[in-house]
Amino acid sequence: MSDHNKTPSPQPDLNRNRLPTLFEVLSRRTLPPVDLFSFYIYMRDQQRSVDYLDFWLDVAQHMSLCRHYVRELRRSVLVGTPEPEGPRSKRSSAILEGLGEMNHPAAGPSMYATEKERDQDAQMSAYMREDRANSGLHDSPQSSQEPRNSTAKPSPNISTPRDVTTDSNSPAHTVARADIRASAEKILYTFLLPGAEREITLPGSITQDVTTAIEDYGRDDPEVFDVAKDYVFQAMERDAFPGFLRMKALGNLIPPTLIMRLIIGLIAMFGGFWTAFVLIFLDKSRLTRCWLILPFTIGVYSLASYQYSLDPVLALIGLSEYTPFNFSRVREQYVRKLLIHRALMVLAVTVVVDAALCVLFILVPGKRL
Repeated sequence: MSDHNKTPSPQPDLNRNRLPTLFEVLSRRTLPPVDLFSFYIYMRDQQRSVDYLDFWLDVAQHMSLCRHYVRELRRSVLVGTPEPEGPRSKRSSAILEGLGEMNHPAAGPSMYATEKERDQDAQMSAYMREDRANSGLHDSPQSSQEPRNSTAKPSPNISTPRDVTTDSNSPAHTVARADIRASAEKILYTFLLPGAEREITLPGSITQDVTTAIEDYGRDDPEVFDVAKDYVFQAMERDAFPGFLRMKALGNLIPPTLIMRLIIGLIAMFGGFWTAFVLIFLDKSRLTRCWLILPFTIGVYSLASYQYSLDPVLALIGLSEYTPFNFSRVREQYVRKLLIHRALMVLAVTVVVDAALCVLFILVPGKRL
């Protein structure tokens, strides 16, 4: 069975001998510098598309909120809470009892879920649609031929999906159906509607289907967002994640620092060459010309760091930059090995080029003009 078909664990995989996948990063199964926090910073500062990641995280949190809600109802049924009368309520209770424990907390794209997880999520969504129809809060496609039109914004007093992140049984963490409805509407009004505060670009058919399901049919079950969530995941996996791995797994510097290294390197090399020719044509001693080691070393080191997006000294001591002059310790073991290997290569290149320049300009005979 492939890694994608296994039930993901929220704990980091300390024995991974490869680069992580985007799903593992989003599931918080990785460590710095390829963790979710670093990916968020990358999407915000480099890709300038953090709204897509926020949308995916909010939808994943909405799924967790729904699972929390259904687990609470399932526990109440299993401990003997009387069922309401009526064929629909009996059918809902049967679905509820057949769901199982739903102990897969990581909400990922549907193509990565196991058959059991897909079945459970589909049954959960079916139960939530049935539950809403029974409650009489909204008409549903099964119970009414006329869609419900609603443009009301979610109440600011209702908790949002980010407020519930625990599976605790305590009353303090009870999830109401109004919370789930508010969560779905918050995602719709924040990311999907034209002119939304943080509107993301999706195919028009996807946006229209989600809007119709939530506003006209009153749906708030997780399946409403499945197509949009999978589309956003694939877009991030295709357009953003390869660049993230190149920056974090093969390097340890960010673009602003790289530009600064380029400028310092060019200035140092210009100063080194200018000083070297001045000392040669003034016929200064080789001992005096040994000072050329300083600008050439700084120049070559800075340009090598720019070329390979890597500071070898920082890599050897296990640090990676995530914002200007702020560093995190490299804790992902496979990435640490890659960075050390590349650091040694960059140091070797630096030493060879620096030595060649210094030998050339120190040992060449002087000639006073």
